[in-house]
Amino acid sequence: APPECPFCGEAAGRELEEHVRARHGHLLGAPGAGDGEQLYECPMCSLTCTDIQILEEHVYLHLEEHSFSEGIITDLELAQQIQDEEDEWQRSEEEKREREEFKKLQRQYGLDNSGGFKQQFLKNMEREVDRGRMQPFEYHKRKADIMESLASGVDDGKTKTSGVIEALCKYYQTESKDVRRVWLSAGVDHFHSSLGDRGWGCGYRNFQMLLSSLLQNSFYNDCLRDTTLIPSIPKIQSMIEDAWREGFDPQGASHFNNRLHGSKAWIGACEIYSLLTSLRIKCQIIDFHKPTGPMGTHPRLFEWIWHYYSKDNEGGTKVVCTSKPPIYLQHQGHSRTVVGVEEKNNKSLCLLLFDPGCSSQQMQKLLKQNSDGTGLRLLRKFVGSLKEKQYQIVAVDGVLSLEEKAARCRASQVLTAEKIP
Repeated sequence: APPECPFCGEAAGRELEEHVRARHGHLLGAPGAGDGEQLYECPMCSLTCTDIQILEEHVYLHLEEHSFSEGIITDLELAQQIQDEEDEWQRSEEEKREREEFKKLQRQYGLDNSGGFKQQFLKNMEREVDRGRMQPFEYHKRKADIMESLASGVDDGKTKTSGVIEALCKYYQTESKDVRRVWLSAGVDHFHSSLGDRGWGCGYRNFQMLLSSLLQNSFYNDCLRDTTLIPSIPKIQSMIEDAWREGFDPQGASHFNNRLHGSKAWIGACEIYSLLTSLRIKCQIIDFHKPTGPMGTHPRLFEWIWHYYSKDNEGGTKVVCTSKPPIYLQHQGHSRTVVGVEEKNNKSLCLLLFDPGCSSQQMQKLLKQNSDGTGLRLLRKFVGSLKEKQYQIVAVDGVLSLEEKAARCRASQVLTAEKIP
């Protein structure tokens, strides 16, 4: 801003000196008193001078100082304005990134209101028809089948493979010379992801596997008298919502807004625990929250599972077909089902896992196991193969009374996982 005249406030710019002399020169001097000497008083600081020239130079110094100060203030204000604008832009960009990340997480975990199993199944079948991989008549037939399955709440069984545990038992009895002993779970069917749940349905498929084993065990008949057939994924979602309404895991329920049905929401160990407990099936969550071996491995996890299967099953036979249900195994982004554990000749342990990502065609190969055991590569996981940061397991261990169920419901509202150091 141009400097202002100290007398009239007018912006004078570079001609300030000439402006003061021309317009206000008469104000620069005033008669003195006392000895009759002429005195001149500064209008800005009241300094008196006897020489008009000295006073003019003095006033101009005031003017220059005033102009310089005005310039400094303006620069500071401009710098502050620029900084404020930069801060506002950064806040806006950060909010934008947070919104995008939140939407990404919603899509990743199926909470973006984009539809559920039915919508994805029909959309993927339409895509198969468009690509020439499915004939229109097959589309209509499968659509009718899936609509019937959804209406009944029963899985259509199209992704199921039965008899693998029995085939493994037979194989280990005659082959596998590098295995010292092996413990297998009770019979369990394998279920893999379909067009309707590909990318998000592993938790539901593993629950179907676990339930298929429990349904074959008469010990759980009373708990499962209302669930005699394997439920479809939308039905499982409704069953978990029912468990939430009973009061199980309110914190987890709030994460999903108390709604799973009609969504593609991922589920994990806490949802499996809540559902099983609501059915009066006794189970526990064990949390392996950090590696316990070198190179990020989890030998404690392997030892816990080995103890689970070998406890009360320590006979001298090489192959032990136990009555133990399979174990639900969860880590970030995926879950699988543990159906057994091998003890090698060198005493190392190897888990046997059913993965919902394996197709029926792959699992069928295990029913025709070659003598070299190459098909077992689908199932075998050594200690060095499981190196996620954290793992959780859900292990079934009996039946609950109504009083025990109520107590566990109350406890789940406080703590649902036992920490393993």
